[in-house]
Amino acid sequence: MNDMSQDGLRGGCGSGSCACRANNVPLDDVDFGTPARHGPSVSLQIDGVQVDVPAGTSVMRAAIHAGVRVPKLCATDSLEAFGSCRLCLVEIEGRRGYPASCTTPVEPGMKVRTQSDKLQALRRNVMELYISDHPLDCLTCPSNGRCELQDMAGVVGLREVRYGYEGANHLRDAKDESNPYFTYDASKCIVCNRCVRACEQTQGTFALTIAGRGFESRVAASEGVSFMASECVSCGACVAACPTATLHEKSIAELGQPEHAVVTTCAYCGVGCSLKAEMKGNQVVRMVPHKDGRANEGHACVKGRFAWGYATHRDRITRPMIRASIDAPWREVSWDEALDYAASAFRRIQDKYGRESIGGITSSRCTNEETYLVQKLVRAAFGNNNVDTCARVCHSPTGYGLKTTLGESAGTQTFASVAHSDVIMVIGANPTDGHPVFGSRLKRRLREGAKLIVIDPRRIDLVQGPHVNAQYHLPVRPGTNVAIINAFAHVIVTEGLLDTAFIAQRCEPLAFEQWRDFAAQPQNAPEATESITGVPAAQVREAARLYATGGNAAIYYGLGVTEHSQGSTMVMGIANLAMATGNLGREGVGVNPLRGQNNVQGSCDMGSFPHELPGYRHIGDAATRSLFEAAWNVTLQPEPGLRIPNMFDAALSGTFKGLYCQGEDIAQSDPNTQHVAAALSSMECIVVQDIFLNETAKYAHVFLPGTSFLEKDGTFTNAERRISRVRQVMPPLPGMADWQVTIKLAAKLGYAMDYSHPSQIMDEIARLTPTFHGVSYARLDELGSIQWPCNEAAPHGTPTMHVDTFVRGKGRFVITQFIPTREKVTRRFPLLLTTGRILSQYNVGAQTRRTDNSRWHEEDRLEIHPVDAEDRGIKSGDWVGVASRAGHTVLRALVTTRMQPGVVYTTFHFPESGANVVTTDSSDWATNCPEYKVTAVQVTPVVGQLSDWQQRYARFSDQQLALLKERTLLDASGVATAQ
Repeated sequence: MNDMSQDGLRGGCGSGSCACRANNVPLDDVDFGTPARHGPSVSLQIDGVQVDVPAGTSVMRAAIHAGVRVPKLCATDSLEAFGSCRLCLVEIEGRRGYPASCTTPVEPGMKVRTQSDKLQALRRNVMELYISDHPLDCLTCPSNGRCELQDMAGVVGLREVRYGYEGANHLRDAKDESNPYFTYDASKCIVCNRCVRACEQTQGTFALTIAGRGFESRVAASEGVSFMASECVSCGACVAACPTATLHEKSIAELGQPEHAVVTTCAYCGVGCSLKAEMKGNQVVRMVPHKDGRANEGHACVKGRFAWGYATHRDRITRPMIRASIDAPWREVSWDEALDYAASAFRRIQDKYGRESIGGITSSRCTNEETYLVQKLVRAAFGNNNVDTCARVCHSPTGYGLKTTLGESAGTQTFASVAHSDVIMVIGANPTDGHPVFGSRLKRRLREGAKLIVIDPRRIDLVQGPHVNAQYHLPVRPGTNVAIINAFAHVIVTEGLLDTAFIAQRCEPLAFEQWRDFAAQPQNAPEATESITGVPAAQVREAARLYATGGNAAIYYGLGVTEHSQGSTMVMGIANLAMATGNLGREGVGVNPLRGQNNVQGSCDMGSFPHELPGYRHIGDAATRSLFEAAWNVTLQPEPGLRIPNMFDAALSGTFKGLYCQGEDIAQSDPNTQHVAAALSSMECIVVQDIFLNETAKYAHVFLPGTSFLEKDGTFTNAERRISRVRQVMPPLPGMADWQVTIKLAAKLGYAMDYSHPSQIMDEIARLTPTFHGVSYARLDELGSIQWPCNEAAPHGTPTMHVDTFVRGKGRFVITQFIPTREKVTRRFPLLLTTGRILSQYNVGAQTRRTDNSRWHEEDRLEIHPVDAEDRGIKSGDWVGVASRAGHTVLRALVTTRMQPGVVYTTFHFPESGANVVTTDSSDWATNCPEYKVTAVQVTPVVGQLSDWQQRYARFSDQQLALLKERTLLDASGVATAQ
């Protein structure tokens, strides 16, 4: 979006040290800024001032560069020029008429005049027409003081309106209050088209249009329905683009205009959008996408933009609690008493059962600094390596597969790289729901002509949508990913589509030859795999040819790749394809895992796996271990510790008895819920640190209140390896941030951690981790964000990995033999269940369920194909039982052709649904990542029947509700009050 070739208005300030990257930034983003230097320069005069700008720059942008502000309404730096408002008219010597400066490109020698009596009269008359059809309620308008229409009326000198067209204007139109987050007030609409263009260009949903003509013109959602009933996805792009109060946030109307802003980073998905928290004192008024955010460039989704109210929800726990057993009521205590209790219990357990009897789980929602401290606590204070993270159950195969083939456990590109892709392959991911801001980028590139291949059991929105159609949708059967990637490889090898020059220069020759011979084997041919994958051989061949010969080809994948028994194998198969076709090391190509949670990449980077220290260095390496031993002043154990599944098994065998779990809800998110519950029940001390009482807290003995992203300082690392600052916008409601709690717990255990600010923790990370050597808070404030590796060799970071050579030296091809999953369909369990996410909810729903996002998705539903539904007598809305070898639950059915026959699908956002009650403990061969995506089930209609899980959950919910009535609540401003 920083390309100025179209209108010369796009992009942020372009400066490396501007105010928009600091704390307490101005409420408005820095306007337009200096044109980027692309291509030849053009010299012209504006109001007698000589200006040099790049070719293709608009006259308006050139005028701003010259220090001249031309009046405007329809023009904005985030959209292509439109030229409809007629306020930005200028005079150009030698031309007739008065061209719009926003749509007129500069020319050499051009002489432009932006001010004259004639221009002033034209602009004043245009503005008078706008105001004549506008209500005169400026004092009560929600945009009071921040309305572009008001501003421009002042600029053009309009003081009175001579006429109006009573009866045919918008003043009598009713407000549309249907959306929980913003209002549409047609009476204030000036039909500038900015909201429509934002929906089309920025979001790509095409939910808005201009209906009617003349004074009857107005913005309409879909076919004239309410915003809530339309295709609108509530991303807020239209609200941000609106120059009046036609579209305005309800929080502004309720709380008034903010007084200052703080730039921080979203705490939802792995896109890592930069947001401005606009504040009144310590109260958030609204969240605005930051135009200078490199991951999002001024865009956001319904979660990041609007679903931040959970941070001050009345369910927040703000005081520590302890209890002797999980059947006893919670008791509020001081921080010292809670931490003393936890430390004493952990030491007692280790004295009784041994040093390896306790461990910790780090959070992919917490900052890098907090995660680093938890793994340090386990290794230095617990004295073992029993530390793991939620990446175990999502992207651990990415780490293994990419480390093995390319040499680094992370994706290869920036999100912006997709703008240079000619072919995009999306495998096992749903970007428009799971990573919506990147999904909008991807759709923009598709509208520009890129080709799309989707490999997914379900027909996701990208397959066919507004102005987007996949060239190929390959509806692979769950569990057969490796078979189809081998079929792609077979076509590329046997049809001579290899990039032999790239392979010869960049890859290990012997490993390539072995892989080439394997791929050429007849069992890998599309005709041979068709009966396995369910995908016609002809489509596989055509899609493989397109990937190999269509130009720059990029692969984006998600949990539909990793959460399989062959997840690691599939990741290596994807890397094989990219190396075989030379699609690595430049813009527009690469292997790109779409990380699920906001800091899942960072939690892995920080050493959260039991076999790795920060920077993905094995705990068994003596040199690496000695480096950390000297810095931490301890002796570290050389053997890897327990993974999360191993912790559960050891708990049931009686050897693992204590757990410190920060910011993860393993009782809801991990598979085979009843197995997890049994393991947690067998432990003697579980310490949960979180912002809400979650499912895991039902088994806890100590609850330490955590903090939201709005209450902490630190950094997150997104899916493109981008390290971004998280800045505190309000004081921690519990009194301490998470990093401070971990330090105090370590002290109670006899191990001192001496930090007074998270920046000091990052300094230590940088000293000890080669890929972070150049990272500091000062550097982040200067550059805005940094993509690791950032060190002496790459002081500004590394946007594209493996440019000239792979991190491991030569790329390594790996044979990817297809091994069928052990999870088989049978007469008893004839359907395959796969799981995923939906746009409005996030992960286990702890955050989004406590916002108005539940208006869109208030329960998990089971999607089922009409053929399977008819066979079972099921209609949409019916309650159905879902039974597997692991358990049974009850969900409401949604009959849809998104599914293929034989496959059903559900989300896992609501704990009462018990979606993971039915998933099994089958897992990836290399990493133990659970096979969430393949569970054999039977689906039957039920009437008035709850599953065993749901009956137990109902009892827990009543217990939790009673607790909520007893404990401290928060008032509307987030201040603790006594009940």
